[in-house]
Amino acid sequence: MFTPKYPPQDTAAAAAPVTAQVPAVQAPAPVVPAPVSQRPAIQLTPGTALALVGGGTAVVLVVGAVLVSMLLAVAITGMSVAVTALVLRSILNQERKH
Repeated sequence: MFTPKYPPQDTAAAAAPVTAQVPAVQAPAPVVPAPVSQRPAIQLTPGTALALVGGGTAVVLVVGAVLVSMLLAVAITGMSVAVTALVLRSILNQERKH
């Protein structure tokens, strides 16, 4: 029932032997130089550089403020859970003594 069923063996005559074919050596394709772009190169003026530095600084400060606020939220939540655990423990200990 669970034994595999194999297909019957081919009864045809053996195929002709395969001869190895050596690939012909081909010459490498000629290298075509990349076309030169017609766009002008980016030129940074002192004002543009200052704007980029200011924008990058603003992004870093905003991301830092968000991360610090998230860390503070986690710390406050942890402290509140710890205080709640202490209060519950003291209430349960008082109940056991009486």
